[in-house]
Amino acid sequence: QVQLVESGGGLVQTGGSLRLSCVVSGSIVSINPMGWYRQAPGKQRELVASISSGGFGNYVDSVKGRFTISRDNGKNTVYLQMNSLKPEDTAVYYCNGFPRPAFAWGQGTQVTVSS
Repeated sequence: QVQLVESGGGLVQTGGSLRLSCVVSGSIVSINPMGWYRQAPGKQRELVASISSGGFGNYVDSVKGRFTISRDNGKNTVYLQMNSLKPEDTAVYYCNGFPRPAFAWGQGTQVTVSS
């Protein structure tokens, strides 16, 4: 069973940066497209970024130019580098498969951006 463990969140000011990590049990990172998702209070979970098995990233418009998704196959880890953070980026961030989040959700990591 695949397990997902997210970390790296925290409290930052507007304009700050954070780097999120998602360790994936099992050697699937190299072959399975992965995504970072987020859920803000009172809102549905949404896709933020995805990375293909070939290493190509795609982003929703609201984070383009600010977030970068990457992965280290040797470490079974997917990263999300977040720069120029805005208060509207405040949410719990999760990783999972893409386009279908087929794995059990991890606990997520809280990102809070203060204005």
